[in-house]
Amino acid sequence: MVNISDSGGKHASQEMEQFLPGDGLGGNNNDNETLTHLLKASLGTGILSMPIAFMYSGIIMGIFATILTAFICTHCSYVLVKCGHKLYYRTRRTKMSFAEIAEVSFQNGPKWCRGFAPIAKFSILFGLFLTYFGTCSVYTVIVAKNFEQVMEHWLGYQLSLRLLISCLLIPLILLSWIPNLKYLAPVSMIANVFMGLGLGITFYYLVMDLPPIESRGFAHVSTLPAFFSITIFAMEAIGVVMPLENNMKNPQHFLGICGVLSQGMSGVTLIYMFLGFLGYLRYGDETAESITLNLPVHEWPAQAVKVLIALAVFCTFGLQFYVCLEIVWDSIKDKCTKRPTLVNYVLRTVLVTAAVVLAVSVPTIAPFMGLIGAFCFSILGLIFPVLIELVTHWDTGFGSYNWIVWKNIVIAICGVAALIFGSMSSLKDIINLYTAEPLESST
Repeated sequence: MVNISDSGGKHASQEMEQFLPGDGLGGNNNDNETLTHLLKASLGTGILSMPIAFMYSGIIMGIFATILTAFICTHCSYVLVKCGHKLYYRTRRTKMSFAEIAEVSFQNGPKWCRGFAPIAKFSILFGLFLTYFGTCSVYTVIVAKNFEQVMEHWLGYQLSLRLLISCLLIPLILLSWIPNLKYLAPVSMIANVFMGLGLGITFYYLVMDLPPIESRGFAHVSTLPAFFSITIFAMEAIGVVMPLENNMKNPQHFLGICGVLSQGMSGVTLIYMFLGFLGYLRYGDETAESITLNLPVHEWPAQAVKVLIALAVFCTFGLQFYVCLEIVWDSIKDKCTKRPTLVNYVLRTVLVTAAVVLAVSVPTIAPFMGLIGAFCFSILGLIFPVLIELVTHWDTGFGSYNWIVWKNIVIAICGVAALIFGSMSSLKDIINLYTAEPLESST
């Protein structure tokens, strides 16, 4: 495993380690192992917000909109891998990260775009940093909100959510000080167990006393941007696609109708639809930002879910944090030759503190998650892959009737729409939240 203090900017390695702690980087993962890792990468804590996404879309519209979102996200991942294969052949390389594919595609593209290669690489790295930095803040809020409900039940009085978030600062800093990702492997496995148990009990609550489907709205058009923003945030796994493909025994098995990517995203889509459908059907307009917040806090199984999910998210924070850490550290480590270890730990502390301060400033889950999904994942997961495909195929053509161009125009329009309307919707929700009443609890 790679020690952060001496890593060499290998973002493919870093991304793989983030999702596959303890698995190594020998390129020896078979199809089943790769499928498992893809499911781990895609089935993150964003799944807990699928019920509120269905509330924004309507219970029937949500099914079709989830399928559409999954299809577009999967296709863009497919495009990225296909372009990677083509660039491997051109450059005689065998592995590249997302950012490197963007850089190489522009370098080998038409003359007018070659000067944009460094900008493309920087934009993707900066987008990854913003995405995972925001995710760390969202994780902090999720942990605090789940503990808040349980503590208020047992203590008998209302607690300040912002105070609870602030109390997480020291534990999160200590977690970020773990020097090597291999030491986080057991923590990651514990987090997976906690998340699995928590989701299992959650599904038990969701199938109890379900109301008739007619009691829920079938389609809500005005709030669809919020649905797409949250769903893209939850489902998008563009950052792990290339590391997974790079580390397969048979990389050609990753693509195709029955390939690992299609199998994994089909399973992810079904699980997301199932939880979103049941969650909104069960709780209706009272659906919370994270479905665990809807569970009855006076019952001990529900309390167990809240604690398990909170601990799982806390344990996962360290893995998400390393994405931000390595991107920043790779950009400054050459200038920190005197005391690199001290600077590295100061950087860890500063980044965690900034994430917690952001969480204290915006202690909401759904609007913040939607903003990240709209702004970051729409650019990284939708817009950049089609740009890379256009540049990569510039010299070889775009197929009959330029179908690649027309197809990418449609995807780019979807990406820009998700970026603009999703960001506006999320920002509006955040502004309304603060103008309506101060948020000091989970109410």
